[in-house]
Amino acid sequence: MAQRITLRRRNPYNTKSNQIKVVKTPGGRLIAHHIKKVASRPKCGDCGTPLPGIAQLRPRQYASISKTHKTVSRAYGGSRCANCVKERIIRAFLIEEQKIVKKVLKDQASKDKKN
Repeated sequence: MAQRITLRRRNPYNTKSNQIKVVKTPGGRLIAHHIKKVASRPKCGDCGTPLPGIAQLRPRQYASISKTHKTVSRAYGGSRCANCVKERIIRAFLIEEQKIVKKVLKDQASKDKKN
């Protein structure tokens, strides 16, 4: 005869957060083990690729681990991938260069008007 299994928490509904796995104990009884939800990999905020070197946990679990597991030692370490950081640096550099070129052209134009 099939054995009945009772849920071990107060929530009686078959929701995503209330999934169980039936486990047979050494005493021969069937018991429900509640399964935790699978964590997704942390993603880059710009391109959406998974970030290497960062622990794959549920959001609340990040509070209980050390900082070395949550970041990498680089600017934008825990939120952006290396390629996106590189692009940001190059973009900022090129914008500054563009400003300098504009300023030089403006100075030359003002000199030409004076002469």
